[in-house]
Amino acid sequence: MMKRTFAVTLLLMVMAAGLVVTASAWGSTAQAAARTTVSKAQYKILYHQCRYANTKRLRRQCRADVRRNYRIGRWNPDLDCRTYSGITVCGKLKLSRRERRCVVRSVRDEGLSRRRAEVECYAFA
Repeated sequence: MMKRTFAVTLLLMVMAAGLVVTASAWGSTAQAAARTTVSKAQYKILYHQCRYANTKRLRRQCRADVRRNYRIGRWNPDLDCRTYSGITVCGKLKLSRRERRCVVRSVRDEGLSRRRAEVECYAFA
């Protein structure tokens, strides 16, 4: 009886360990699948555009977001990259309130396209 109880307990422990390993492996696979694949050049643009964030904290957060959300692979034609005034950016820009006001003014008063205004206000405002 003692051997049987020990064997059942051991079997349950092995099964539980397998579930933990399987669950953690699945989680890392799901996280990797959620990351967007981009080329090395696109990744570099995404990472370097963080220098235009207004504060050190925002620049650090931006770079962490790039590392978390993107992985280097092949060229991604769906990634929205654009260059205006010598500044190249990719993806959706997180604009501050001041930068959003700048975009509205630039579109309204200067006749810039919204995409161009976003890039210029992000980089220069």
